[in-house]
Amino acid sequence: MLLRHTLALAIAASVALSPIAASAQAPAAPQLRFQVKRHKLDNGLRVVMLEDHTSPTVAVDVVYDVGGRNEERGRSGFAHLFEHMMFQGSKNVPRGDHFKLVTSHGGTLNGTTSEDRTNYFEMLPSSELALGLWLEADRMKSLDISQKNFENQRAVVKEEYRMRVENAAYVPASIRLQELTFQGYWPYEHSAIGTMRDLDAAELDWVRAFHASYYAPNNAVLSIAGDFEEAEALALVKKYFGDARPQPNVPRFDPPPLPAQTAPRSTVVEDGHAKLPAVFMGWVIPPSHEPDHYALELAAMLLGDGESSRLHRALVRERSLAIGADAQTGGNRGPDMFELDVKLASGARVDQVVKLVEGQIADVAKLGPSDDDMKKLKNRLRAKFLFGLQSNFARAQKLAEMELYRGDASLLNAELDKYLAVTKDDVKRVTAKYLTPSRRSLVEVKPGHGEKK
Repeated sequence: MLLRHTLALAIAASVALSPIAASAQAPAAPQLRFQVKRHKLDNGLRVVMLEDHTSPTVAVDVVYDVGGRNEERGRSGFAHLFEHMMFQGSKNVPRGDHFKLVTSHGGTLNGTTSEDRTNYFEMLPSSELALGLWLEADRMKSLDISQKNFENQRAVVKEEYRMRVENAAYVPASIRLQELTFQGYWPYEHSAIGTMRDLDAAELDWVRAFHASYYAPNNAVLSIAGDFEEAEALALVKKYFGDARPQPNVPRFDPPPLPAQTAPRSTVVEDGHAKLPAVFMGWVIPPSHEPDHYALELAAMLLGDGESSRLHRALVRERSLAIGADAQTGGNRGPDMFELDVKLASGARVDQVVKLVEGQIADVAKLGPSDDDMKKLKNRLRAKFLFGLQSNFARAQKLAEMELYRGDASLLNAELDKYLAVTKDDVKRVTAKYLTPSRRSLVEVKPGHGEKK
């Protein structure tokens, strides 16, 4: 079981947890001080390490630079398929034994897929670091991609699609919003979960070619966080991963140009599993590492983060037109999406809700947040950011993604400062620039069946 660290309650005043240290000059704005160690093996595997002996646990996370954005048209969902295939056995680990070995030694494990990457991880007692590394190395080097495993996992993924997409309220609308917002930009226009049509059409040779192209040490980052000694861990990494063969011709990600949107887009999705109408809105915004994105994240918090947000106050508390209103950014490596979701109360009209949402956005674009708003937003953001890095796994994952996306995991130390540097004028400016009616895509959800365009 992964033990979690406990941060000091007064996060705004100090961060006492090693290896984070508070800034003596600015106690109200603690700075991260992760002592990140970075290595690179001869085969190209990037290794990120963060020692923390607070609890006797360790997290191992292998992140491959492959996700939905790397898939071809007609072959969507392959990265997600391999999230499942990677647990079906390798040269020295029979099918099902990866789970058995980890859980029987007191650990947990899983894998996740997004448009931008696929990761596989173990959370273990620190005494079992070698086990986690050996298991990840074995499937990196010798995954069993047999016809039997392929057919078995294709069926599993199709059932997951039925459960999590076709039979889940509002999920088809969320996917449709992604398609509409990124219309004409294939890397993000399709969901990483893929489609039933593409899964049915998939052939074993296509799947094997996809694996051979991307699942190699020189297209991956290995991140280790927790209770270990750097020299010992690095020796284990070299022992188990050192003979993994690199892929000399990893396909280069060459995205198409992002089409400009000059007029609003809209559609209606009829959802038999939805009990109430809903409205989903999306805008294309800059990638997550660009300066304007930090300000847009604060704009999302101002508009739709929690019961004190402007949309909750206007739509839920004051007028009872909705049962919930949320806003968030997606965090894409490439162009991102600012998403706003409102689930209507019984009897509320969509046009009425949309008009009120537009009014709240226009107010932020014209006046911006107040000084009190900014203080509250930054306090909430600071707490979320720091509490989000408590566990060894959270740190391992964030450091691996920072290494993969931006080329240097230690840049995580400066990330909080970028959020805290956002001014109220920045929030006002980016809201006016990006969240305009002409750049908006809108999906209306009607309880029913099928889809209308």
